[in-house]
Amino acid sequence: MHYLKAHSFDLLYPTNVLNTQKPKVLILYGSLRPNSISKKAAIEAGNILTYMGAKVKYFDPQDLPLFDHGANSEHPKVKELRDLVTWSEAQVWSSPELHGNMSAVLKNQIDWIPLSIGAVRPTQGKVLAVMQISGGSQSFNAVNNMRILGRWMRMLTIPNQSSVAKAYNEFNDDGTMKPSSYRDRMVDVMEELMRFTYLTRDHKSFLVDRYSERKAPVKQQAKLSSAMADIVESKTPSENKQVSCC
Repeated sequence: MHYLKAHSFDLLYPTNVLNTQKPKVLILYGSLRPNSISKKAAIEAGNILTYMGAKVKYFDPQDLPLFDHGANSEHPKVKELRDLVTWSEAQVWSSPELHGNMSAVLKNQIDWIPLSIGAVRPTQGKVLAVMQISGGSQSFNAVNNMRILGRWMRMLTIPNQSSVAKAYNEFNDDGTMKPSSYRDRMVDVMEELMRFTYLTRDHKSFLVDRYSERKAPVKQQAKLSSAMADIVESKTPSENKQVSCC
């Protein structure tokens, strides 16, 4: 391993004081319907997290433009979403399962979140919990695909997850969740999200410190970071147009 001799690997994190501030959690949901069950599930999760001591914010996907590779990157809803993602230390994604997958509404929100904004990677190293609701029998297609997205966004997706079957039977008229094993599982998931957030948020820079990125020259690494992003948005001096890599 002679090629590694010039490089050091600090694999033990130094002891430090635990950050006791309220964890900042962003919740995304995948429906535009006023009486959306995935939104009800998101609010239930948010209420659980608030009770556990988190600071919770929601993003309303209403009026978010369809993803267009950056042409609408200055849209107020896009800016709001990206600001919330940057603010967050952890996230919860809640989606209905439609045609065996997450909804287009949720996927559109994720598509608007770039892997990098300048030198900042807004999702890297942040904790993620995934949930889905189904109109029929219990399924895990949507949460499985959200896990793929979470990994692509360089997030730490917790092992536990929530999948609520026949979800129309699981909520009260006021939107709260009825007592059930599904509600118990949601509490389990939010508890696990809080624990992972407390464990990792102060160590994010340590966890994502990579040999290949330390090795690369600064300019080369900046170019690589841009190439790996889902969206590369820039304005040419002459045309003032936004371009995309994909």
